[in-house]
Amino acid sequence: MTRRSSSRAAPRPPLSQHLVHGLIYAFIVAICVFTTFPFIWMLFSSLKPLGEIFGQGLLPANPSLENFRRLFTETPALGALVRSFLIALTATVSSVFFCALGGYGFAKFRFPGRGPLFALMLGTMTVPFAVMLVPLFVMMRNVFHWIDTPWPLIVPGIANAFGIFFMRQYMVSISDEMLDAARIDGASEWQIFLRLVLPTTTPALASLGIIFFMGSWNNYLWPTIVLRDPSSATLPVLIASLQGDAGRTPYDLIMAASVVSTLPMLIVFLLLQRFFYAGITAGSVKG
Repeated sequence: MTRRSSSRAAPRPPLSQHLVHGLIYAFIVAICVFTTFPFIWMLFSSLKPLGEIFGQGLLPANPSLENFRRLFTETPALGALVRSFLIALTATVSSVFFCALGGYGFAKFRFPGRGPLFALMLGTMTVPFAVMLVPLFVMMRNVFHWIDTPWPLIVPGIANAFGIFFMRQYMVSISDEMLDAARIDGASEWQIFLRLVLPTTTPALASLGIIFFMGSWNNYLWPTIVLRDPSSATLPVLIASLQGDAGRTPYDLIMAASVVSTLPMLIVFLLLQRFFYAGITAGSVKG
């Protein structure tokens, strides 16, 4: 008696399923085009002369880098770019470090009042920045004398409640037995934090770093208040200062400055994304 073959060809999905998948993909493509179109229009507009920006066509007739040359020769854009990058980098590194330190303390240490203190810290997240704007400015001006310096853009955000909460939630999952083993081997708390905890939390550090860098890089309201001297302005403040009277706004320079302002964020995201994947790979082989 012959045995019938048990292997059968997989049934082909019905036409309706192909149609549903096609509609889903079309919807995703439409969302991507809708999201990226302002950036594409900004990039193409930065390559056009002023009279061609509001024309009918999207592509420039004669692409040119003249707007970028004028931006760096006629405005202090280079100084603002370097200043913004240094401020954002310093603020990001310091904030990520101290938020990781605070998150480690709340996650792995037991001390009196830990719960109420953590709840009080989370409560500060509900206070709008506009409420703290005036007292913070008075403190920066009368107490620290930091007006027209980069310190008001760095120091107040070092102990960030969201960052501490973010890192605390991630560090709770770190094995207490691993930390106790390091203590038994004679490692100090600083050695455990720097050599064991931080490498383990690389994905969280990278994600938080992206959030902090974007927030500091795009910050506009606070720099306009504490940086009164045009020579100390950041790039968002410089772009806003290019606004002229009705009919006299140099949109060609503004488009070029907007492209220059976008590129560092993309570069930093790609760099931190690499460390993000490396952290996930390292975490998957832990014992």
